[in-house]
Formats: sequence, structure tokens, C-alpha cells
Amino acid sequence: MSAFGTVHRRNMRWGLESTSLYSNAPRTGLEAFILLAVTNSAVFSLGPAAVSLVTTALTTIATTAVVGGLQFLLMPKPPKPEDGKVPMTQAIPPRIWGMGTNRIAGAYMLWEAVEGRMYSVQALCGHKIHAITGYYLHDDAITLKETGFVEDGPNERYGNNKIWIGHRLGAVPETPYAELVTPLSGQGIWTNDHRGDGQASLAMFCIGANEKNFSKYYPQGHPRPSVVADMALMWDPRDEAQDPDDPTTWTFTKNAALGIIWQLCFNPFGQREDYHRAILPVLDYWIEEADICDEDVPRASGGTEKRYECNGWGTTETDPIAAMNAMLASCDGYLCRRGDGAQILTVGKFRESRVGVITDTDVMGRMIQYDVAEEEAVNRLVPKFTYPATDYTQSDTDCFEDVTRQITDGRVLSNDAEFAWVHQWRQARRLGKREWLRIQEKVRGTLDLRLSAFNAVYHRWIRLETPISMPALNGKIIENRRSIMSLQSGGFKMDFIQHPEDIDAWNPSEDEGAAPPVPPKPTSDNLPTPTIDGLEALGLPGGVTIRVTLIDPGNPDLTIVTYWRLKDDGTGQPGTWQPLAHTEWEADGGLVQVDISPVIADEIIEVEATYRGTRGVESPRSNREEVVSTLDSTPPVALTTFAVTGGSRHLGHAPLSFATAADDHLSRIAIYRVPAGGVLDKETHLVTRLYGVQASSTFGYVNGDNTRTNLLSNPGFDTDTVWSKGSGWSITGGKAVHAAGGAYTSISQAVSPSVGATYRYGLTISDYVIGSLTPRFTGGTTANGAIHSAGGAALGEIIAASGNNTFGLAAGGATVFDGKADDVALFLETAACAPQGEWDYYAIPENGSGIEGPTAGPVAVTIV
Repeated sequence: MSAFGTVHRRNMRWGLESTSLYSNAPRTGLEAFILLAVTNSAVFSLGPAAVSLVTTALTTIATTAVVGGLQFLLMPKPPKPEDGKVPMTQAIPPRIWGMGTNRIAGAYMLWEAVEGRMYSVQALCGHKIHAITGYYLHDDAITLKETGFVEDGPNERYGNNKIWIGHRLGAVPETPYAELVTPLSGQGIWTNDHRGDGQASLAMFCIGANEKNFSKYYPQGHPRPSVVADMALMWDPRDEAQDPDDPTTWTFTKNAALGIIWQLCFNPFGQREDYHRAILPVLDYWIEEADICDEDVPRASGGTEKRYECNGWGTTETDPIAAMNAMLASCDGYLCRRGDGAQILTVGKFRESRVGVITDTDVMGRMIQYDVAEEEAVNRLVPKFTYPATDYTQSDTDCFEDVTRQITDGRVLSNDAEFAWVHQWRQARRLGKREWLRIQEKVRGTLDLRLSAFNAVYHRWIRLETPISMPALNGKIIENRRSIMSLQSGGFKMDFIQHPEDIDAWNPSEDEGAAPPVPPKPTSDNLPTPTIDGLEALGLPGGVTIRVTLIDPGNPDLTIVTYWRLKDDGTGQPGTWQPLAHTEWEADGGLVQVDISPVIADEIIEVEATYRGTRGVESPRSNREEVVSTLDSTPPVALTTFAVTGGSRHLGHAPLSFATAADDHLSRIAIYRVPAGGVLDKETHLVTRLYGVQASSTFGYVNGDNTRTNLLSNPGFDTDTVWSKGSGWSITGGKAVHAAGGAYTSISQAVSPSVGATYRYGLTISDYVIGSLTPRFTGGTTANGAIHSAGGAALGEIIAASGNNTFGLAAGGATVFDGKADDVALFLETAACAPQGEWDYYAIPENGSGIEGPTAGPVAVTIV
């Protein structure tokens, strides 16, 4: 359905069709500005009130998430994840609100000891929440019996029916806690009137223990409970059954875009904007962003996760700017306010539809820098996020760093990227990579723009058509980082950075990194609690297999025991748990994978896991996860195209291109690299898998580092220049020629290698007769490469030594070299470079269950 149709249909349902303030099509920024001017009578006044109104409405037009740097350090911050562990004890505590899933403890409303029992009630959240999914006492995850009493922990910790816990979700009216009313109402401490309408809460009572057993039942003193809660219910405009004016129709979601709508308009402690003005005029924009947040992003270990989820909480003392920045950071978001009050969100996924244009006539002035100052330089970025596997504390992912720049800078210049409202470590890595790519872009600055650029400043991305004012940036795309308007100066000021062309590139097997470590929480048998990182249904011999991915426990002597059952065995009740022990397993990248096979097909399967020690004792159960055991038994069809791009020889990488057919069964493509002429071995030759592959699409993939450039001038000997020719050397017919019987000399040119760094070289030897060629660095201590005494590709590497300032090809051998050299390359090797050599690449399409289609290849590639 068209954008017009969608908005029209919703306006009719919500009774807005007669409201002339809102048209059925989203306005441009300029139209919105004019509308504000002619519909607000105060603007017609020439007094100070008019200036104040317009300036206030339009000063800050657009802003984007800030995740690091000095600006971030100066911003107010929301509560830390660790603040949710312990309940607040204040006479008048602030009220708590939250979205997504969080660990919270709230604030004490009651703390009273009566007749050998201690009673407490904690106000968890100032609005209704969706569910309580987990419980903690101190930092110990606990489970409750059906009676509400705590299950015995190791060594009877919290056991023997000593602790009872209950909760309320915040209904209106709410139900009193009978377990507290009965013993406390007679004294007027807690009665049936203490309901907590609209207030999620947690109640507890503890039974005293004698001195002998107190440390056994209460090893950390009086219990301090906290919970894992699925918090706010939110309006999803994509669901026709949901009404923005009826919260009872809303659902729980972690979608970042929907969370921002809730914060802007519906959070009782949020910004409380009118959704008729802020959201409905641009509703289709918001639906597009919510759909992007819900896109499935593949994981290297199999399966998928949502692109952008947001989980966080704040209090009535939390600065709204801090909360909004945390939400925008969770989706690499950009939020701008139009002149009519409508809010437009653009999450982190580049689209041409969100690109504006600035021309020479729009530019009044500019300040552009083509590198960053030393005090602002960053050569390492560390993404930080909130990790449920470590009981909802802050954790780091693998960092992004530029080792070459660190050597040049002489030190590590590290910065943190804060994603406090992100709970998925892979999402933190994806967001961190986007920020890292921006850091690599050195072109940035400020543009002073005329009013003619009004529409452009509302866009996140801007294409510059500036052949006169900024010829170096003409045709480039910049990212609008912040725009402000001042009517007194008659225009806008835009802070920008050049847009990285490959900002959306993401290959899970190469970019995910390793799962963050989870420090073990030893039990009495020193056994950690497992953490399931993901589940995937696969088609392997024997039927449907569930592949379970766990965080590496760091102890190879443990036995992994998985349990699975049907979520519904046909009676409306769960099936019986089926255990399976796994004694042989290996960790890879911080993860462990084990298979449960076979399971029943086309069912919802629930999975848990434990660790079993050498004495047969098992650890506490892991988190429970579920997966649908649906198997796709149809293999994908053959790839339409599989080729190498731009010739067969490349510096440090292999650029591959693909075209896929119209095939609904295609899910991913496995890439293999085999030594030239060898036999494909899928276990040892696998390079990566390309996930999220679309049918009927054409795309490319680079294996290795495609940023390497040749340090040599005139490498193809197209002219008789640059190269210094020793006796016996000449440049003839586009090649370097050494005549038979010539002297032991070199053909060379000046270079500036870094001492101790490794440089790769490659060349082609033709018309070979006898002798050898040795690539080398000279000047100071000579550093030699390999000796090449045959025709064809000559590849190798040299480690630069002190004083080296020249690269050359030295003729030598028992008899002086007789032959020709051509296409010489030299470049600095990086860790990202693909292995040097002559290779055959293969590509095999796979469906979602891992069943293979026809093999494509081999494609021959020479990697220098």
C-alpha cells in the first residue's frame, strides 16, 4: 500500500481526517516551516515573543547519537546497569520507567520486621510492565517454586522455605499482597489499601533462622532481591489491532524505533509530546524505521537476531537528553524535528530515499578539515554494552583498532563507544563498526548554509553538488551530524563528516569477533552456570538437529549436558525433558557448539543446559531458549554468476562477485579457498559464509584487505622513467629486461619502508632463460626476499631493516639472470590481508537448514 493510503486509513480510524493541520502526504521541511509560521498567531507579532517562539522551535533541527569523545563525556548519563542490582533506600525516591528487558530492584516502600519475620515491598516501576522473567537475591540467580518460595540453592542457600517472593505488574486497580496484609494489617502497617495501582512491585518475606543455620540460609545477610523484567508495553503502528489511545491493545517489544516513539509521546515520565503532531504526519517514515530495526541479521554461529533492539531504564531524575541519546545510540539513530513539530527518525542503514542535496548556491561559508588534531585522534575503539550473561553489568566486545596508525602515533589512543541500552554483543559490534568507520573518515567540518538549504538540513545524508565551492567533495555524500538554525544569521550551521561508503558492510564470520568472556560464578563444586548464546535448526543426517551455541566456560574438562523438550506436547503442557551429555567439544572464538539430534520436526523446542563436573555434580541450569524445528529439505539452485572482479591478481585480497537466481530456499553462500590445482576439502578450506543473501540479487564480497595500494611508481614499466637501471638492465616493450651475460646489478626505485614492518611483493617473470631474480631492500642493512629462478608469478615478502630506502630486483644466480620482469607490486602487509599465493575459490549456496546447492568454481585468483 502507498504511503498516502497507509496514513489515510489510519487517520480515518483515529478520527483525524477532518483535521486540516495534517495533510495525507509527508511535508518537506520548508512546507512544514511555512505551516508553522502561518498557523501560529504569535509569529505575526513583531515583538520579542515572536522571535522567541520561532528561535525556540527551530534552533535545534537535527541531532544524532553521541557514543564517545569529549561531547559524550560532558553529556548527562542515564543510570548505570549496575544500579539496578540493589533497591534504593530514600525517603522520597524517584519513580522508575523502562523499555525492553532490564534488571531492576526499584526502591523500598516497606521494610519491617514483625514476630521473627522480615517483610519488604519494592516499587519496581512507575507504570505497568509486561512480565517478570527472572529473580535475583544479591547476585545469585534464583528460581521460585509454585508456592512462591525460593528453590534451594547450593548447600541449601536461601532454601528450606525461608524466603517467599511475589510480584505485581502494575494493573489498575492492582491486587494487594495477601501474604503481607494478613500479618501486618492489624497494626496498620500494610493493608488492602496498599495496592500500588499502576505501580509494578515486588514483595518478599523472610523467616528467621537460628545462629547455627543463619549463614547457610542467608550467606550474604538479609536478602536484597531484584528482578529481570520485560518492561513497557508500546504502541506499534504496524499492527491494525493496536490503538494509540488504548494502552490495553499495546504489546511488549524491544524494537528501538518503537521505543523512541514511546519515549517521545507515551512514557508517563517522558517528553509527553502529542503523537498527533509528532508522529502521525510522518507515520510511514516511522514504520520504515521500525521494520529496519526488526530485520533479521545473521550470526556467524548460525541463526539470526534483530538488527536494533533497545533495553534501558531511567528515573524521574534522568535527564531526557541522556535517555534519548542512549536510545539513539542503540540504533545508530538520527532524530530531527520539523518546523510543524513532527519528528523524523533515521536509524543506521543507508538509503538513497534519505539523501538530500546541497549545491553551490546553498553554501555561504565552510570550515573543512582533512585530518584530525592529535588530541582528537583515535586508533582504537572499544564498544561497551550491557551484558545479560554477566548479570546485566557493563562489558566490552572485541575492539576495533588501526595498528599501523598506532605505530605512526607512537601510542594507543583509545576511546570507548557507549551502548549502555544494548544487550546483544553482536549488535554492539555492529554499532561499533559503524562508529569506527566514521572515525576513519578524516574529512569533516562545518557548513554555513542559506535558507535555500532548508529541506536538506532535515536529511541524515547529504549529496554535495559543489563543483565551485568544494570541488574536492563534489559528488560525495556527507553525514549530517547536527544542524541548527539562527534566524538572526539568516541560515543554518551544519556539522558534518564524510559518509563511509561501506558503512553497512557486515560479514558475521569476520566482523563479529569473539563472544565476550563470562567470569564463572562458582558453586560449591566450582561449576559455572552455562549461558546459551543461540539456537539453530539444521538438517543433518538423522533428521532435524538443534545446534546449541554456548559461551565458552573456560574449562575443557567439563561435560556439557543439554536438555530439550516440546514446548507443547499436544495437551497444552510442556513435554518431558530429554538430557544429552556432550563430552567432546571445543571452543572457538569464545563460543562452544554442540548438537542435539534428532528432535521432532516442525515443533517449538525448548532447550536448557548445565555443566557436569568430574564428580557427577551438575551446575545450575542455563537460561531457557526456544527454536522452531522446521527443516528446509529443498537445496538452493545454482548461482547465476561467480567470478573474480578486475583481473586475476590483487594486492592482499580477492574481490569476488555473485549473482543469485530467484530462489526462496537460498539463505547463505559458503566460500572456500583451495591452493591452486588442489582438491576441495570443505572442513579445512572454508573461508567464510555470507549470510542474509537475497534471491535475484547481484553483490560482491572481498576476502582480505582491499585498502592496500602499490608503493611503486610505474610498476608496469609503461615508460622508461622512475626506475634506476643498473648495467645490463633496460626497459623495453613495457617490461624490465636483463640481457644474458649482463652484470649482477639491480633495477630499483626509492621507497620509505618502516623498520621491522613486513612488505609483500609480487611480479611476473617472462621469457625466462636462466639465472634468478631477488627482490630486496637496500640502503643500510640489505633485506632480501626469496630467490626466484623460474618463469611465472613470483611472490614473497621482505621485513624492512634499518636504513632501507630503496627497493630493487637484483639479477643473480650461477649464471646472471636472463629474462624479463613486469607488473611489480610492493605494499605493507596488514593482519587483514588474505594469504599470499595462487588460489582456487569455490562458492556453494546453502539453504537455512544447511543443505547445499551446486558448487560454483573454481575461480583462479593470485593474491600478492
